[in-house]
Amino acid sequence: METVECVVVGAGVVGLACARALALAGREVVLLEAALAIGTETSSRNSEVVHAGLYYPQASLKAQSCVSGRHRLYAYCEARGIAHRRCGKLVVACDEGEVARLDALYANGLANGVEGLDRLGAAAVAGLEPALRCRAALLSRETGIVDSHGYMLALRGDFEDAGGMIAFGTTVVGGEIGADGVMLRARDAGGGETRLLAETVVTSAGLHADRLLAGLDGFPAMHRPQLSYAKGSYFTYAGRSPFRHLVYPVPEAAGLGVHITIDLGGQLRFGPDVEWVDSPLDYAVDPARADGFYAAVRRYWPALPDGTIQPGYAGIRPKLGLRGEPARDFLIQGPETHGIAGLVNLLGIESPGLTASLDLADRVAACIAKD
Repeated sequence: METVECVVVGAGVVGLACARALALAGREVVLLEAALAIGTETSSRNSEVVHAGLYYPQASLKAQSCVSGRHRLYAYCEARGIAHRRCGKLVVACDEGEVARLDALYANGLANGVEGLDRLGAAAVAGLEPALRCRAALLSRETGIVDSHGYMLALRGDFEDAGGMIAFGTTVVGGEIGADGVMLRARDAGGGETRLLAETVVTSAGLHADRLLAGLDGFPAMHRPQLSYAKGSYFTYAGRSPFRHLVYPVPEAAGLGVHITIDLGGQLRFGPDVEWVDSPLDYAVDPARADGFYAAVRRYWPALPDGTIQPGYAGIRPKLGLRGEPARDFLIQGPETHGIAGLVNLLGIESPGLTASLDLADRVAACIAKD
């Protein structure tokens, strides 16, 4: 059995940020990743949006980490030359019933400390984006887009420069809580198995968090997460984008609604929708879902031409709780919760996890420092 000071499980954007923060603090860190590359699941199958912090309940971890993380993410990208753009976002209300919800969203954003918010009437919206049709909108000037892969590569570079090591193709298949630390059993791509005894373990396993903790002998069953999988499909647009801003509808129960985003190359895409699935790896995009996308987008862009969208890609969000329940907060589950020294679990990290990643990493590092 090999011993190591600290193991981080999962090389998505949050796992990379956590591993980086711990390595920069002088810890010996090994990062275990089941895939053969960084960020192959939720971290690379999203809208690549830098969120301002509008949507999340006041004083929630999502709200706090999003606002703080946004500032830090923009600064990090600027310092390292990572492609990004503060393009701004319009959240549009298409009928009178949605106007009240838009006003509540505006108030919530202000309470969360979000800067650069303006409430706009229909005429002002038309002046910014003539193709849009709505009753009112909320302009979020601090919302933007980022090259998520470039960002993750920079995190990896910082981590390795600080002495950290990544083991790709390495799946945690079980483990045990002991008096000397947490023992993990890890299987490599060839089927060989290694046992690692770590003083500190941070799990950032995303879609696989429930399976990982279920296989950890001695971990209290009452603290195992119950995950549901919300699949979101994206469709791409074949024509030239008429928009300069991102465009979102008023949010719905399980997500932010089918919205329009623009990538750094100017490509327009729509999504994600919400489809509850049983498998965390079901990434096929059903072309028949295009009908629902046309209907959703034409509520605010009525001139969207027929035959101009095609299947793009899909991502899956790890939702804490049962499918269809109200969205839950991010959960950083440390020793004060489950009673196991040296173990910190990140659970239910979906949107705005990309934006919040640097803030979440510092919270995890602080949690370990206090342990």
